[in-house]
Amino acid sequence: PACYIHLKEATVEGSGLETVIPTELPLIQEVTTTLREWATIWRDLYVGDKREMFNSVRDMIYDLIEWRSQILSGTLPQDELTELKQKVTSKIDYGNKYLDLDLVVRDKDGNILDPELTSTISLFRAHEAASKQIEDRIQEEKSQKQNIDLTRQAKFASTPAFALFVTLKNVVCKIGEDAEVLMSLYDPVESKFISENYLVKWSSSGLVKDIDQLHNLRAVFTDLGSEDLKREKISFVCQIVRVGRMELRDNNTKKLTSGLRRPFGVAVMDVTDIITGKMDDEDKQHFIPFHLILLLMTFSRFFPFLTLIAPPGLWVTLKLLPGDIHQIRKDFPHLVDRSTAVARKMGFPEIIMPGDVRNDIYVTLVQGDFDKGSKTTPKNVEVTMSVYDEDGKKLENVIFPGAGDDGINEYKSVIYYQVKQPRWFETIKVAIPIEDVNRSHLRFTFRHRSSQDSKDKSEKIFALSFVKLMRYDGTTLRDGEHDLIVYKAEAKKLEDSSLYLNLPSTKLELEEKGYSTTGKSTHNLGTCIISKDSFQISTLVCSTKLTQNVDLLGLLKWRSNTSLLQQNLCQLMKVEGGEVVKFLQDTLDALFNIMMENSDSDTFDTLVFDALVFIIGLIADRKFQHFNPVLETYIRKHFSATLAYTKLTKVLKNYVDNAEKLTEQLLKAMKALEYIFKFIVRSRVLFNQLYENKGEADFMESLRNLFTSFNDMMNSNSENTGMVKVDCREILLPLMTDQLKFHLEKREEPKACCQLLSDILEVLYRKDVGPTQWHVQIIMEKLLRTVNRTVISMGRDSPHIVIYHGKPQLFICFLLFFFFFKHTCILTHTHKPMHHNQICSHRPTDFLMETFIMFKDLIGKNVYPSDWIIMNMMQNKVFLRAINQYAAVLNKKFLDQTNFELQLWNNYFHLAVAFLTQESLQLENFSSDKRAKIFHKYQDMRRQIGFEIRDMWYNLGPHKIRFIPEMVGPILEMTLVPEIELRKATIPIFFDMMQCEFHFTCSFQRFENEIITKLDHEVEGGRGDEQYKVLFQKILLEHCRKHKYLARTGETFVTLVVRLLERLLDYRTIMHDENKENRMSCTVNVLNFYKEIDREEMYIRYLYKLCDLHKECDNYTEAAYTLLLHAKLLKWSDEPCAAHLTQRDGYQAITEGQLKDQLYQQIINYFDKGKMWEEAIILGKELAEQYENEMFDFEQLSASLRKQAQFYENIVKVIRPKPDYFAVGYYGTGFPSFLRNKMFIYRGKEYERREDIEARLLTQFPNAEKMKTTTPPSEDTKSSSGQYIQCFTVKPILDLPAKFQNKPVSEQIVSFYTVNEVHKFQYPRPVRKGEKDPDNEFANMWIERTTYSTAYKLPGILRWFEVKSVSTEISPLENAMETMQLTNEKISSMVQRHLNDPNLPINPLSMVLNGIVDPAVMGGFTNYEKAFFNDKYMLEHPEDLEKIEKLKDLIAWQIPHLAEGVRIHGEKVTEALRPFHDRLEACFKQLREKVEKQYGVKTLVRAFSLSRSTAKSFKIQFLKQPIKQVNTTPYWI
Repeated sequence: PACYIHLKEATVEGSGLETVIPTELPLIQEVTTTLREWATIWRDLYVGDKREMFNSVRDMIYDLIEWRSQILSGTLPQDELTELKQKVTSKIDYGNKYLDLDLVVRDKDGNILDPELTSTISLFRAHEAASKQIEDRIQEEKSQKQNIDLTRQAKFASTPAFALFVTLKNVVCKIGEDAEVLMSLYDPVESKFISENYLVKWSSSGLVKDIDQLHNLRAVFTDLGSEDLKREKISFVCQIVRVGRMELRDNNTKKLTSGLRRPFGVAVMDVTDIITGKMDDEDKQHFIPFHLILLLMTFSRFFPFLTLIAPPGLWVTLKLLPGDIHQIRKDFPHLVDRSTAVARKMGFPEIIMPGDVRNDIYVTLVQGDFDKGSKTTPKNVEVTMSVYDEDGKKLENVIFPGAGDDGINEYKSVIYYQVKQPRWFETIKVAIPIEDVNRSHLRFTFRHRSSQDSKDKSEKIFALSFVKLMRYDGTTLRDGEHDLIVYKAEAKKLEDSSLYLNLPSTKLELEEKGYSTTGKSTHNLGTCIISKDSFQISTLVCSTKLTQNVDLLGLLKWRSNTSLLQQNLCQLMKVEGGEVVKFLQDTLDALFNIMMENSDSDTFDTLVFDALVFIIGLIADRKFQHFNPVLETYIRKHFSATLAYTKLTKVLKNYVDNAEKLTEQLLKAMKALEYIFKFIVRSRVLFNQLYENKGEADFMESLRNLFTSFNDMMNSNSENTGMVKVDCREILLPLMTDQLKFHLEKREEPKACCQLLSDILEVLYRKDVGPTQWHVQIIMEKLLRTVNRTVISMGRDSPHIVIYHGKPQLFICFLLFFFFFKHTCILTHTHKPMHHNQICSHRPTDFLMETFIMFKDLIGKNVYPSDWIIMNMMQNKVFLRAINQYAAVLNKKFLDQTNFELQLWNNYFHLAVAFLTQESLQLENFSSDKRAKIFHKYQDMRRQIGFEIRDMWYNLGPHKIRFIPEMVGPILEMTLVPEIELRKATIPIFFDMMQCEFHFTCSFQRFENEIITKLDHEVEGGRGDEQYKVLFQKILLEHCRKHKYLARTGETFVTLVVRLLERLLDYRTIMHDENKENRMSCTVNVLNFYKEIDREEMYIRYLYKLCDLHKECDNYTEAAYTLLLHAKLLKWSDEPCAAHLTQRDGYQAITEGQLKDQLYQQIINYFDKGKMWEEAIILGKELAEQYENEMFDFEQLSASLRKQAQFYENIVKVIRPKPDYFAVGYYGTGFPSFLRNKMFIYRGKEYERREDIEARLLTQFPNAEKMKTTTPPSEDTKSSSGQYIQCFTVKPILDLPAKFQNKPVSEQIVSFYTVNEVHKFQYPRPVRKGEKDPDNEFANMWIERTTYSTAYKLPGILRWFEVKSVSTEISPLENAMETMQLTNEKISSMVQRHLNDPNLPINPLSMVLNGIVDPAVMGGFTNYEKAFFNDKYMLEHPEDLEKIEKLKDLIAWQIPHLAEGVRIHGEKVTEALRPFHDRLEACFKQLREKVEKQYGVKTLVRAFSLSRSTAKSFKIQFLKQPIKQVNTTPYWI
């Protein structure tokens, strides 16, 4: 309709082949193209039910449509239009990334970059920037979904310190006494507290004890860092300690002890999401329920009020704040002020700023073990901790139980009631003035507390422990656990510090003094006795003034022993970095003090300089890089060495002047150069402030000399060019390229080299810098080969090759060389001849060889991400041009007989084919839009390089034979590329190869073998299609038929390859099918083909594929038969095993005999699992023969014979379910070719019914229709386009081995062959001829019996085989004869089983006998008599007289079988069934009299058979009677 057509304004360019270009904005064109591309994907998302992506794409499409309309309207102001364009391009880029489409690179205005007008480096940087921008946008989207505030996130990213702000709103728990509420942060994974406690004292009235703090209970947990954010979990823990009586009970008769600290409850909340920023709502109040200790067991009966409506707990608000405490107070004054409690991290923050002085020692009461002594129950131990100096004076207010509380003189622990081994884990902070630490010690006294006040007052201190805060070497007490000695003495003596301070405080010290700490005896040390009790504490020192490192302490206190100063400076550089940065300010102060106080001497200058470089190097390390601001702050605010600049300048100049001798020291100094100069400058500034620019000239002169030394060092290997007045680029470029060459060859600083080289080439690309061709040529002459070799030497995972993860890398520089290559054309000598000689100073062959290897390696690595399509195509364009130029060089220089280089040409062909087959050039894998864009801009590069390969091959002339068969594989890979013109141009190369080999050898066998082998791998890998098969056949047949000698053999070869292709394509089509049976069928088709053409290696390969499929389906029998085909290829010999025979690593065999042995063992194992013990025995006997007579391995022989014995026993004793067999027909052209209009016999699995296999088939082919009849299908059905499946049960025809025929064989042995080793199957179908006679229905009841024969026996290498069928009709009389024969056999079999096993149930026998002897049940054979034994039938069918006699004979033979069955029935019948048996006997008596009278008396031949297992009994063996009448005379043995 006309209303659907809209004419757009456009311009038409070109004549003939016109190009229509819309006049609308380029952005509108891009949006239109994008919408069309997204719409196709959107539909696929809908079909694939990917709802989340569908909805996201829908929203983006709607946005683009709306914005497109706004832009087209032309009503937007310029600023809004610019902003909208930015939104559109951002949305397109984001959507493309979301849908895995190609990355679009733009300039700053949002326009798509033209790669022809952009330098390669700029193009790369644009890709890198676009990728980062889109990744940021994706992260933004994710962040918005997770409700993360980006401004807040940025704020947190800019600071290494964090704090958790906590407000305690209320404690909902009526305790009845005063309490202490202790809050802290805890790491449940590491099982340790990570912060101090925040302490709030709660009164018995239910309010905070200090009323001034009401509604102002705030604390901030500071010093958290990035490592804390990475913790797997962080919990906020609140402990309640009750302060009052020992037990909560109201008893006025006795005065109770008060003021005891007793555990009451604990509350825990996971705050990981708050700490990591996933949850941020400062107004949300969190309720944390309490877990009350022993509440239900002990307290509830005394306090009815504890049963509250609301559960006990506390209400808090939590918020994560960025920054340290100073920053937080500045940024969040409304939350954190001077009254807010500050709970510090138990450990250092990640950054320790100068001036941040801290001197905290955290002491944790861990646990104890106290003997009850004279008491009947364990003690109620209370630990009191206090701090004393060496004179016994108690230090006051230095113990802090928690933030928010003042310092106290002594700390009393929680008391656990009658607990022998209390575990406290209470942490207290001890903050002692720095000058008192070395004289102080911690004292712990132990006292039993009684619940009754009167008794409690009489309790004295019963023991004491202590520990000094300073060790003997001047370092602080080590962090970690300390097992303290518990001393006992009189209480007054324990208070005298002079009596115990000289004694060992820990068990470790005691061991060092030679005392045992494990014995039960106590040691008497003066007035104190070492008790058997134990007490453990742990300590953590967080001090910027106290160190636990001896070497660092020696430097910090260098004035105390100046003779060790040199040693201390050397030892500093061995101190662990974390310890140094903790004391950064003090360490730097010490270094510069040493320098200043020895200003008249240079003795320590070099050592101090090295130490300073060491510290700067530490901070440059990634581990400590967050200390950079600390160093900056130190230089700016705390550094005060006014004369340091002279000494630093002097040492640095000495290092530079002696660079060859002091290479290592100079290298370290150069890395620290930035901060060394900052110290020099700051020192001089301080000096000027103090002395008003005194010595300025000397300072400037020293700097000038220093820079001169630098200049001399850098020019030490360069020529003197100072007098030449030329452009600076002429001077700098050779120097730079020499330096780059030197470092690249040494593999030093590859990242810096990449950056420098890319910057140089970026400048040279510009149009405004004058002529640059000569300069590019210089770079190529000096660096091209070096870069080649560097790229080749780099590993696949090198970040300098994988550009996406790094900055401009070597590979980009390399691309640029070839971007300019078309202008220089070095190897083609379009410019000065010297170019070639300078680049290829060695043989040009080596240069080309290296380049080919590098190209091929880079093509295979997919250097750029797949969505960088412009960068990838730019790379391919440059590669194509370079390869074509190299091809010209090969033709010109390396083609004649004297200069021909086989390996060079070989590398060229492999490179060209790798280029042609790379993923980024396979246009058919792309969408139509993308394919059109690439083709429009670059054409199909595969066709260009393919035609070049063809021409290069034909140019080889007589050298071609040297590339056969090695080049068959690459050429085949090229011809399989699905580009029809390329195929037409390159397939004839195969005929040329055939012709070439035939010319030299009179056959093309090597070519044929190679193409068959390679074709298998290529097709299995996904290459090749029906079109290729047709083209291959057509083109090669045309060429072969024109050739005088290759017409016949060539045509045979082509037919062979086409047949192989058909099978391989079928196999590939079905190999990923979920249905393994189809995969098995295709695999068998392929392996049979390889067997037919005698390709043993490929045949074995597919045998193992088939075996693996069988094992996946637990088809162990079929897996065994499959492996057996491999084993049959081997001989019992000592011939070396060919490589293709051992395709599995599991078989370690040197000779064929060894491999066959291993295969047989595996096959026997599979047969055992499949319960095919008869087959396993056959192989076992063959193995036993080898072990006994050839290998003489009697140990293996015995094992083999034991297995055989077990298999024989299994055959007799183990019941094996008999599988059913089914005929399955696939009719209609809708089925695959290997099934179409074919019928198969399927061997069912154990207990698998026809309904099961039908359901399985219809699931596999859901569009198929099940046929309801078993008659053969019509031709119309076979030729229809539908799918019709026919399935019915068939009966296998027994093919008893000759050794068992006409012999008395056990039923268990014979039953195996009724369903195994069969290849013929029958299906009977009744057919009535003529009218039905109610008095003589058997007279016209014919049987149509179809016999199905399979090519192979079942079971075999498959569970099914294709069949051919033969139909026969059986007359009613023959049907009657077969029925009588089967009935007799059935009775005989049942009787035999009852004789073998007296315990068998009698019911089945009863039913069989009754059905025959009682004519009222089945009619017996009376119907046969009526139908056939009359004059009328005999007159009408005189040819059947002999058959009638045979039927009579079978009726007569039935009587003795029935007689034996009735006899056994009588012996085993129960009394309840006796009447039934009596009737059975009566009926049989009548029947016997009638039959013997009419048809004669028959007697069974009895034979005694003595069995080993039943030696005392006889077995009657029934011989199956043939249909032919036998004249037998009754006899007895």
